[in-house]
Amino acid sequence: MEWVLRPAQGLRGEFIPPADKSITHRAYLFAAAARTPSEIENPLQSHDCEATLNALIQMGAEVRRLSGAAIALYPPTEWHSPAGSLDCGNSGTTMRLLMGMIASRPLVAELQGDASLSRRPMERVASPLRQMGATIEGSQAPLRIRGGELEGIDFVSPVASAQVKSAVLLAGLRARGTTWVREPELSRDHTERFLSGLGVDMLRRPDGAIGVEGGAEWEGFRIRVPGDLSSAAFWIVAACLVPGADLVVRGVGVNPTRTGLLKVLTQMGADLEVLSESSAQGEPVADLRIRFRSGLRPFKIEGEIVPQLIDEVPVLSVLATQAEGTSTLRDAAELRVKESDRIASTAEMLRKMGAQVEVHPDGLDIHGPVQLGGTRVDCNLDHRIAMAAAVASLIAADETRIAGAEAVLTSYPHFLDELNRLRVD
Repeated sequence: MEWVLRPAQGLRGEFIPPADKSITHRAYLFAAAARTPSEIENPLQSHDCEATLNALIQMGAEVRRLSGAAIALYPPTEWHSPAGSLDCGNSGTTMRLLMGMIASRPLVAELQGDASLSRRPMERVASPLRQMGATIEGSQAPLRIRGGELEGIDFVSPVASAQVKSAVLLAGLRARGTTWVREPELSRDHTERFLSGLGVDMLRRPDGAIGVEGGAEWEGFRIRVPGDLSSAAFWIVAACLVPGADLVVRGVGVNPTRTGLLKVLTQMGADLEVLSESSAQGEPVADLRIRFRSGLRPFKIEGEIVPQLIDEVPVLSVLATQAEGTSTLRDAAELRVKESDRIASTAEMLRKMGAQVEVHPDGLDIHGPVQLGGTRVDCNLDHRIAMAAAVASLIAADETRIAGAEAVLTSYPHFLDELNRLRVD
């Protein structure tokens, strides 16, 4: 699929972003592990989340589709090994979190993914699960897992990764003793918040480690999944880029471990306003208003804020091309092992559009302001590169073509429809 996009004269309106993908994955997994059925309203209907749901169905869960895009999920009366491979598609979250869930049960399963997912590192999850007693063959997909009785461990993760942390904690919920996870920086805490909301006692140590006791159980629940800030980020940045833009985002999750984007925009001098705040299952939710403002300052992103905005780097890099000076990104080597090498893919996309970009092992230097030009961009099967290029097209001098745009189906199936609705020509 190839998108053909032209520059916009403005952006106007309000929108509700797609449901949060991270919370949708966790809602499915925790519902499957509950003692009674759960109801999940407004789950993200994307390829990634459907992969998680289908895997749970293959292991004994039952799903009923309700009106209004809600689902009822009935946990397995008896978990069983899937008859065939569990296809995780392009979803690293699906594969890594399923590893923790399967490892702690008497199941045998093979997890596979598409070409992109099969290149991504899984040893960072497999290693601690092996330490707990699981048998895992492979360090990249396809993986074969034999689960069973596990022992709690005190795991020091070499990377700040919510997926790694969550996989180990999921396994620890059924392990003997206490399981601890300590990270170099705080990653997203959706798992901790969700479990606390279910009544699971989350343990915390002075060194920042998070722990769970084995044997935890919980009842089914009802949740309405909030909007995804990582998906809203494309429109938030677009409003910062397009002269005259004025957008309102409704009901978006503003978890403090996810709001690095908002902190950076404030640092740059963007016109960003929080209109209202509420909560959903322990997750803070807000409405945001974003208006165009010229003369943005360059950003400096490094250290502990990086895990809070790791998915927003490609679109923030587009914004950096219009800031008045050099923006710098460091400590983001984790971007090398996403759906694509996002450091390389972002630099390639911006350079093709005329930006001045310097690449470093763990980041980028981006010089602005510069007039971007339309061109043909290959998104390297990466949904966030495709959407970042679409945002860049709004201020490009002429037509932009984005090859491989079908990658967007993994997280934001209606992105192009939303773009056409909000743009002013």
